[in-house]
Amino acid sequence: MAQYDAVLLAGFGGPEGQDDVIPFLRNVTGGRGIPEERLEVVAKHYRHYGGISPINDQNRVLKAALQVELSRRGIDLPVIWGNRNWAPYLRDTISEAHEAGQNRLLAIATSAYSSYSGCRQYREDFAAALSDKNLTGTVHIDKIRQFFDHPGFVDPFITGVTQGLKDVALAVPGIDVDTEVEILFSTHSIPMTDANKSGPAERGFGEGGAYAAQHRAVAQVIMDSLVEPGDDEAKLRTQWQLVYQSRSGPPSMPWLEPDINDAIALLPARGIRAVIIVPLGFVSDHMEVLWDLDNEALETSEKFGITAVRVPTPGVSPDFVSGLVDLIEERLNDTPVEDRPAKTALGPWYDVCRPGCCENVRLGFKPAVAGMAP
Repeated sequence: MAQYDAVLLAGFGGPEGQDDVIPFLRNVTGGRGIPEERLEVVAKHYRHYGGISPINDQNRVLKAALQVELSRRGIDLPVIWGNRNWAPYLRDTISEAHEAGQNRLLAIATSAYSSYSGCRQYREDFAAALSDKNLTGTVHIDKIRQFFDHPGFVDPFITGVTQGLKDVALAVPGIDVDTEVEILFSTHSIPMTDANKSGPAERGFGEGGAYAAQHRAVAQVIMDSLVEPGDDEAKLRTQWQLVYQSRSGPPSMPWLEPDINDAIALLPARGIRAVIIVPLGFVSDHMEVLWDLDNEALETSEKFGITAVRVPTPGVSPDFVSGLVDLIEERLNDTPVEDRPAKTALGPWYDVCRPGCCENVRLGFKPAVAGMAP
């Protein structure tokens, strides 16, 4: 049985006031040479909400929920929390854990899929925090596997899409859900170079790498779970596609497409009258969900005369919280791979990241924990 002293909840971080917004964005974009005027463009999203990102409060609630579920199962592990880009910073949280005698940490990154920003960058930031505090070799950090296809993450989306179809039927009486509704599974766009390097190269995922393949596989699982109302056998034939959002790179750099707004604009020509927007790439309703989906995508839908319903993220749903604790128990109990749940044929994913997995082509490899070199 593996031994750990604490569970480390690792978040992205976000500003908690107007004065925090630009310093936070400088942290996020550090070293990329992005001019202040560009930061101000992004800052308006946060300023719209008083300069406060919801992500920190969401992680506070998730931290508390994980602690309750661990205690309910009799697992005596404290949950600590640190962010990559804003207070509480990972380096400070890890240092405080060491001072408290917690030198073996099991990390949960608040990102379900394989990519540089969704996995390896967390692992690099763990290594940087250890180095910054002179704790390399003293504090050991492992990480739970990417949980994109764990039932605890997928099932809340199945529930949400099922309810979304009911909501659309109520909002548009007589609508044909097979021919007049489209389900848009949305996730954060990333540069094509990063996407193609996501996941282990030997798996041969092709264009979009593991990142796109994982999203497509999970979307298909959700679609396969949908049945005609009142019929436990008949599968729905509702149309769907994987779309992307929140692009932030220069026009000259290829990113994953189509953008959700571009996709919506093309739907009326195909007779689509309603969309169900599924924030498949996100664990909680943070800024990209609130601004890019609840503002921009819904406004685009209205512009083109399309009824839109947005499905909730897992957040702190009982299934999601319980699923994360299941993943903790996997590591505590050294659960064999064949006994680990995974809803797609791609998983269960790896406890230890493969060599060269999720390379950032522009920045190269930096030291990272919880994986094989480089």
